[in-house]
Amino acid sequence: MRITTHAAVRILCVSLLLLCVTGAQGEPASNTNPEAKKDPQTVKQALAEFNSLIGGWRGVGMIKRNSRKGAWSENAEWVWKFKPGSTSIAYEITDGKFLKSASLSYDPEQKRYQLATVLPDGTSRDYAGTLNKDTLVLESAPDPEGDIYRISIRRLNEKRTLVLFEQRNQGQSFYYRLAEVGYTREGTRLADPGSGGPECIVTGGAGTIQVSYQGKTYYVCCSGCKQAFDEDPETYIAEAKQKAEARRKQKSN
Repeated sequence: MRITTHAAVRILCVSLLLLCVTGAQGEPASNTNPEAKKDPQTVKQALAEFNSLIGGWRGVGMIKRNSRKGAWSENAEWVWKFKPGSTSIAYEITDGKFLKSASLSYDPEQKRYQLATVLPDGTSRDYAGTLNKDTLVLESAPDPEGDIYRISIRRLNEKRTLVLFEQRNQGQSFYYRLAEVGYTREGTRLADPGSGGPECIVTGGAGTIQVSYQGKTYYVCCSGCKQAFDEDPETYIAEAKQKAEARRKQKSN
């Protein structure tokens, strides 16, 4: 079959375009998966700031502080979640008025925490923000009505945590209070950091659940960490040994 000069030029242009899109080795020129750019250890270390939240909590929500009018009770649980290429902390709420569930993650490139939430009506809302001492402040993008929402998670101590819900209009500079939930830890008291109590072999938090491998007993802090340990115990045992060795060297210096 005879190919004209015009057709040959068109074929050459299409070939060059495909080469630019796929790359020389046939792979995509740009990685569209954001998780691929995240360093798992950096993400895990950033989320470890919230080890004190892991576990179950009893909450009392109030529209107006110190007023029982419109108040409600809810329960919540924070659990580590490990997936291939993804690490997060799940925040599950029962009978919540402002949240049904949420997933806390970290973007090392932006150096910002991200909270993907599901509201009680089933709709979703995403937040992003930073940690300021003991308070994580997260803000949403404006919705179609121009409203911006803010969630502040303040850790008072190992037994008490406050979650504040606020809102403002895009044209306003101040937030007004929607409600606040005061949580009290339920169940067994966790060990104080550095108190010598059991430590979660996966995340370094306070260990409350026993696991075993090759006849030795270890501790994890939640069901998510237990699953991660059961799937790959040798990796987490090796990491724990490295951490222990690093601490020993630091103390000796």
